[in-house]
Amino acid sequence: MPNPEQSLSLPGYLQENETSQEFRDLIVSIPTEKGWIANHLHQYQGFWHTTRQLQGVLACQKHLQAQDGDIFLVTTPKSGSTWLKAVMFALVNRVSFPDTKQHPLLTNNPHALLPFLEMEYIGKENLDFTNYTFPRLFSTHLPLLSLPRSVEDSECKLVYLCRNPKDIFVSLWHFTNKLRPIDWGASSLEETFDKFCRGVNLYGPFWDHVLGYWKESLERPHRVFFLKYEEMKNEPRIQLRRLSEFLGCPFSLEEENSGVLDEILELCSFENLSNLEVNNIGRLHSGEEHQAFFRRGEVGDSMNYLTAEMVEKIDMITEQKLHCHGLKF
Repeated sequence: MPNPEQSLSLPGYLQENETSQEFRDLIVSIPTEKGWIANHLHQYQGFWHTTRQLQGVLACQKHLQAQDGDIFLVTTPKSGSTWLKAVMFALVNRVSFPDTKQHPLLTNNPHALLPFLEMEYIGKENLDFTNYTFPRLFSTHLPLLSLPRSVEDSECKLVYLCRNPKDIFVSLWHFTNKLRPIDWGASSLEETFDKFCRGVNLYGPFWDHVLGYWKESLERPHRVFFLKYEEMKNEPRIQLRRLSEFLGCPFSLEEENSGVLDEILELCSFENLSNLEVNNIGRLHSGEEHQAFFRRGEVGDSMNYLTAEMVEKIDMITEQKLHCHGLKF
């Protein structure tokens, strides 16, 4: 891990910048553990954040003014966020960009088209989203109980995407190793697996994060659309149609017959997006390479990495945490 003299050369997502006394007081009052990649993870409102992202979480909670009609894509990290961001942008803006051969997704990384709220608010307070095209699309990894109060008080919609925790863990392990500076070496599978099972991972515990939105989707189905990555992979046209109906922009019969659904799915496919120049050479403003977000998410790929004991342990936790609430993976 870097020393303070090295930190200035680190990409933004690993920096722990000088903060206010109020923030420093908070940090020393909450649980802290060593992160997978950043120096520290801090447990706030029951979930774990890097020092940098926690600053953005607090600012977002305080300053975001959600409006009726806003759409929030909420995901657990490494559950297919990049793919669904592209799908949602193409779906909601299909009238504005009917020609998929001249589409913003061909020249912009999906993460650049949907503001990632807690990252946008790092070091900022007065962000102006009023000029965004209606409906405004936002993305976040925040758990339900940490969403800004204005989200609860408005008539906005939440689309929640999650994934089998075994595949989540392996994808997260690969992703964080991609982001680690070369001289740090790769993180241990066994060490990070232990942290994941204890819930000490970015926005973890996974099971608590999922359960909050699952319960909300059952109680308020008009407000929360709960989607599993595996469902989207197995039945993309069916899920895209359901998503359009939930968002209030259903496909017309003419659109169905002219192949608009298939055009959107082709535009947003892994094969298409991963081969675009912008997604192979660009970086997010926080420093992550676009290419790091494109690892083919095969269902069940975790079986190539986890031991039988690891599989049994995650399955046992999932059984204990989720099955009694009717949620299975």
